[in-house]
Amino acid sequence: MRPLTEEETSLVFAKLASFIGDNVSMLIDRNDGDYCFRNHKERVYYCSENLMRQAACIAREPLLSFGTCLGKFTKTKKFHLQITALDYLAPYAKYKVWLKPNAEQQFLYGNNILKSGIGRMTEGTPTHAGIVVYSMTDVPLGFGVSAKGTADSKRADPTALVVLHQCDLGEYLRNEAHLN
Repeated sequence: MRPLTEEETSLVFAKLASFIGDNVSMLIDRNDGDYCFRNHKERVYYCSENLMRQAACIAREPLLSFGTCLGKFTKTKKFHLQITALDYLAPYAKYKVWLKPNAEQQFLYGNNILKSGIGRMTEGTPTHAGIVVYSMTDVPLGFGVSAKGTADSKRADPTALVVLHQCDLGEYLRNEAHLN
């Protein structure tokens, strides 16, 4: 367990900023205590400093995880968010999409979102922006990248891809052994 390097910090904050914008500072400066990001076995954990100090007493090998795993670094040093980060992305999301009930199941199976499955979309969403996907009852289902902006998607045909799938709640079942 170690603090993130400057390069790792910039990669993590850039990825988080694509989903929550300037609200990244709200993850660190919280009213309920000091929080930090730590790297352990190429995974980035978000935890309170109190929990981090307690986890520091455990040797590196037996320590499996601590806090919430936000994502991991690939072998090529790119940062990938995991579904476990959804609880921290959803409250601060800049761009949101609400799915119709018939499209929820398709998204939870790992498919991209078509225009015909979108109930609502945040106005002013640009192309290739990070977007959090909700059900019509405001339950966060996952996140992805917008393939079309709001203006483009209004003019698109019903079978056009609007949101490219990245993670969804169904991953808890599909990839149970790989999530920490």
